[in-house]
Amino acid sequence: MTASYRETRTLNGLWEFVTDPASNGRAAGWDAPDATWPDRRCTVDVPHSWQEHDEYREYTGSAWYRRYTALPRSDGDRTILRFGAVDYEATVWVNGERVGEHRGGYLPFELDITEAVTDGEDAVVVAVTDPEDISELPHGKQGAPWYQRVSGIWQDVAVATVPTRRVTDVRATPNLEDDTVRIDLEAAPEGADGLTAAVTIERDEAVVAKSDVDVDAGSGTAVLAIDDPEYWTPETPVLYDIVVELSHDGAVVDRDEDYFGMRSVESCDGRLYLNGDPLSVRGALDQGYYPETLYRPFDNDVFEAEIRTAKDLGFNLLRKHIKPAHPDFLELADRLGILVWEEPANPTVHTDRSRREVREQIKGMIDRDYNRPSVIIWSLYNEEWGIGNPQGLDDETSLWVDEAKQRYLAELYESTRKRDPTRLICDNSGWAHVATDVNDYHRYFVSPDRAAAWEDDLESMASDPAANYGATETDPADAPRIVSEFGTWGMCDLPAIEEYYGGEPPWLDYEFFDDPIKRPAGASDRFEESALSDAFEDWSAMAEAWQRREFRSIKDVIERMRTREDVAGYVLTEFSDIEWEFNGVLDYRREEKAFHDDFARINDAVLVSVEPDAHAVSSGGRLTADVVVSNDTTDAVEGSLEWSVFGASGTVDVALDGFGVERVENAITVDVPSVDGVHEDELTVSLPSAPTNGEPITVVPDPDSSVDGETTVYTDAEGLADGLAETGFEVVSSLDETVDVSLVVRPDAAVRAYVESGGTAVLIPDESGHMADEEFFEYRSLPEDESWNLVASLFYCADETLAEYVGTVPGWELDGLYPYDVVADVSAGDVSIGYVEGWIANRSAAIAVREVGDGRVGAFTFRITDAYGAQPVGTAALAALFENLASEECS
Repeated sequence: MTASYRETRTLNGLWEFVTDPASNGRAAGWDAPDATWPDRRCTVDVPHSWQEHDEYREYTGSAWYRRYTALPRSDGDRTILRFGAVDYEATVWVNGERVGEHRGGYLPFELDITEAVTDGEDAVVVAVTDPEDISELPHGKQGAPWYQRVSGIWQDVAVATVPTRRVTDVRATPNLEDDTVRIDLEAAPEGADGLTAAVTIERDEAVVAKSDVDVDAGSGTAVLAIDDPEYWTPETPVLYDIVVELSHDGAVVDRDEDYFGMRSVESCDGRLYLNGDPLSVRGALDQGYYPETLYRPFDNDVFEAEIRTAKDLGFNLLRKHIKPAHPDFLELADRLGILVWEEPANPTVHTDRSRREVREQIKGMIDRDYNRPSVIIWSLYNEEWGIGNPQGLDDETSLWVDEAKQRYLAELYESTRKRDPTRLICDNSGWAHVATDVNDYHRYFVSPDRAAAWEDDLESMASDPAANYGATETDPADAPRIVSEFGTWGMCDLPAIEEYYGGEPPWLDYEFFDDPIKRPAGASDRFEESALSDAFEDWSAMAEAWQRREFRSIKDVIERMRTREDVAGYVLTEFSDIEWEFNGVLDYRREEKAFHDDFARINDAVLVSVEPDAHAVSSGGRLTADVVVSNDTTDAVEGSLEWSVFGASGTVDVALDGFGVERVENAITVDVPSVDGVHEDELTVSLPSAPTNGEPITVVPDPDSSVDGETTVYTDAEGLADGLAETGFEVVSSLDETVDVSLVVRPDAAVRAYVESGGTAVLIPDESGHMADEEFFEYRSLPEDESWNLVASLFYCADETLAEYVGTVPGWELDGLYPYDVVADVSAGDVSIGYVEGWIANRSAAIAVREVGDGRVGAFTFRITDAYGAQPVGTAALAALFENLASEECS
């Protein structure tokens, strides 16, 4: 038994704690075992970060921990003090003797305290320093502009007795070409002679291989063959145990154990391979922050629940973002079966110190997790943090152009590859690659608002992968293309979050918030003050609708990636909300969002999707659609695909080999029924081997059936007059008092005079899609492609007439029309279709109406000008708006 040679006891629990704002604890002798600490000391439960307590939430600098306990000692053995992680610098004393120090906030360290232990009660004292300025320190997303700082002894503390002659490291390197595993051993003391080791590989306590090895000068290697091994995969997470018995002069002196998996990962020709089989990544970003406990899980079962939930949702990978994963999480990932993309915490600036700290952290991360089969990718940096200049600092240069930084990154890639040749390496996730096994992109498109732009972006990735490189030390054509960040926000249920916290969460109003979309403080008041309170019964109703809009967006973004064989996978941002950032599949409490039960069907290993030629169709027309089957398995998929819509149904024969994409063009053709009012339906498709999927279809009556033919319209938009006439309006060529509504692209003084004298005008975009109006409204321009603000936004309808066409939250029925400009200077009473970003910030309107003089003017910013008559819902909505305004004027 291992316990015969090693005994471990936890030191978790109650410790004394005191802050040291003047940094005079050392001078005052606080490290002495009988030192009197200040009266402000308190008791904390380790593991612990001091920001868990309100009174220390903003504190930076030094703090001290102390515990009195009888530490173990045994003749001939060594006593080792072990820390899972302490953020950031730790100095340790035992009974007043300084026994060591460590720098780095995420990885374990241990100290030999044998000579300091007494026969009685011992005093363990730890001084921790986490400075205010962490720009050179690897800190991930701690502090501005992201989340809460984390400081202190935040992982486990333990004390162990171990033999003087002992195993210090066991490294397993599987080779699937010949089904062997190389076991590299390290032993203490360094340079010891007369050591041998018996290495045994077991599976479910049955021996499958065994070998003896000489441990010369403290190291040795054994290569063991495993007959007919079972390979580790997420579906079959088979693990093998390693048992090492170390002997000296023939007598066993130590026994150590670990485990590994027979697993390989490769990338070539634009593809990923797991154990030689093609792999498509369906992943989620996982930042590992928790309410109240921050880096620590708030419950012993949280990690297991997260992994099981991720697998239930169809994910096969979690990207543990911008800090090393918790070791307990990795063990569960190994045993439950989910892939892990792991990365170090990054600093802010690029200096000699920050480079050194990153290199040491990468080395420690690999050393700790080398045997974990779930880990298949290491990142080195994220988005140039600490190597480029994403912050726009005056004294930093971009990795895109700085050749010295490019050389440094290429060298770091090579040294990391040498340290661990068994995994893939991503040099700089998302941006400016130099030397990488993965060509990954961070892209934030919202759909359907920017669906066409997303399609164009995907095409550019495929046609020019080298455009994502600052330098090409590795071949861009060889690296698989993975969209490793994308997503859309879906507002959390803030009342439920506040109930969980027992009041306002501490992250509601960080001092460093300089972007209003990130600042939750006052959001409830902004909801009540805005037209949102007219559109939704309460905050919770808004949150549910926003979450369903989140799903609608990420569904399309994922489906467009999965219909392309040149995209090797994706990582959704993100698995759960983090503090103010509400873009998770789960909320911050790890509770389900409104779309939870629907998500797995688009994230399943086999996806059947349907692409209609239009989501909005006119009554009496025809609808056609392509069907696409995306198969991430190695099994063939064949059978009859069933479809249904408008009460009609049919089948389509589908057959494709394992791992690939099959498109059946124009697979579905169906007559659109005649309707009297707006009709919503769903075009559904299903296969026996895949979840049912579908797309919404909106049917609109012929426009001339709802227009009374008596509304007189003037327009200055070229080409729009014929369309207006065809939809039942009387179109005139001059603007005078007989005009009911003026539909204008470029309003001038004559239009203003017309409105002020009692007329009604509706302003629409010009041919570029932007509002040319400078007479009546102020506008905010929205990005035309990807945008963090856009994925955090919500359009909503507060007008009952327009809601008939677009619902409370517009969706695919307005495909191709979403604005490039919105009205910025609006009050709640102006808003027909509103627009907000993040925590009810940047309140604007896509459709607004206000009084000007004796008349009224509306802004319709949806890009209808060139689509009038062709896009049925946009056409009907605009017609309804100005006919409504005209009728109100007449009444």
